[in-house]
Amino acid sequence: MRALPPMVLVFLLWCAGLGAAAQFGKISILYETLRTTYGEHGEVALGLVVSIVGMVGLIFGTMAGLLVARIGPRRAIVSAIAAGAAMSALQALEPAYPLMLASRIIEGASHLAIVVVGPTMIASLAPEAKRPLAMTLWSSFFGVTYTALALIGPHVTPTGLFLGHSTYMAVLAAVLAVTLPPDPRQDPAPLGNILKRHAEIYASPRLAAPAMGFCCYTFLYVAVLTLVPTETPLSHRALIAAGMPLVSIAVSLSLGVQLLRHLSAVRIVQLGYGAAIPGFLMLWVFWGNGSGMVAGGFLLSAALGIVQGASFSSIPELNATPEARAKAAGAVAQLGNLGTTTGTPVLAALIASAGPMGLALAATCLCGLGIAVHGVQAWRRNLA
Repeated sequence: MRALPPMVLVFLLWCAGLGAAAQFGKISILYETLRTTYGEHGEVALGLVVSIVGMVGLIFGTMAGLLVARIGPRRAIVSAIAAGAAMSALQALEPAYPLMLASRIIEGASHLAIVVVGPTMIASLAPEAKRPLAMTLWSSFFGVTYTALALIGPHVTPTGLFLGHSTYMAVLAAVLAVTLPPDPRQDPAPLGNILKRHAEIYASPRLAAPAMGFCCYTFLYVAVLTLVPTETPLSHRALIAAGMPLVSIAVSLSLGVQLLRHLSAVRIVQLGYGAAIPGFLMLWVFWGNGSGMVAGGFLLSAALGIVQGASFSSIPELNATPEARAKAAGAVAQLGNLGTTTGTPVLAALIASAGPMGLALAATCLCGLGIAVHGVQAWRRNLA
């Protein structure tokens, strides 16, 4: 089994990404059901069960990139997937709240390791000609997982969903343990001062650029998927809720991959942000009109889908070594979680206070910031 073709290994690593996304998604779709078990602890405590996985990435994302470079990607991802399997099995028992929260913290570490190692190994394994497709495929793991869970969730019990996820992760850990190439022999430098290493990563125009551009994407995209369907007329609500992630995935894997054959990933990120602005303006103009909101939602989703795939492709484009790519992926995980955590409450407050104009203007500024950040970092790289 060790002689599997590189793109088969890429597919298996993408499957690990699906399992990592389900660590978020399984709790999200069971939120109301879990209220009967843990609701007595209050809404904040219940919300913490969902969000603490992302908080681990927000706090330790860059550190994870440094640790992966030390312990080896194969060892890191197999251990992380196995830990995820064990935590899902524990959650199936409906443990007491403190134990449930502890399991989610461990699951946060598992999730973080997977999303750092996944793009790093894919970039190393994929042939150069297929690397844009491989990185874009990886970028789709959240959207694919949430779509699948939305279809599966209503038909399974919480115990069944937890056990199904546990079994999936356990089987995948076993398969990857015998198929991934062994970790290279190396003697990495000591971690040293963690704050200093963080500063070094974010000061680098190559290590930090993918993460800084990606933060604007996660701030916008997760919030839009959450908030826009609820503001859409009921007659078009199901269409926009199901259609936006599917449009994003489809455009990313088709047009996005084709563009990566002709343009740099950084340039495509900038073009994607520029193309998203008319979509947000359409939401403002057609707010309350079902067809107009669907058109605007689909346009911005298509544009942000291009941003999504190109952002991950920019990691190997800007960083040549596995160690550098692991550091860049850790920064992506950290700032990606920052965007995911802050985007929805901030944009929800803007919609409540300023209506669709607030959403459109804030989104336009964020898209402009994504373009500008990459422009500044490209300028800094040219000076080096």
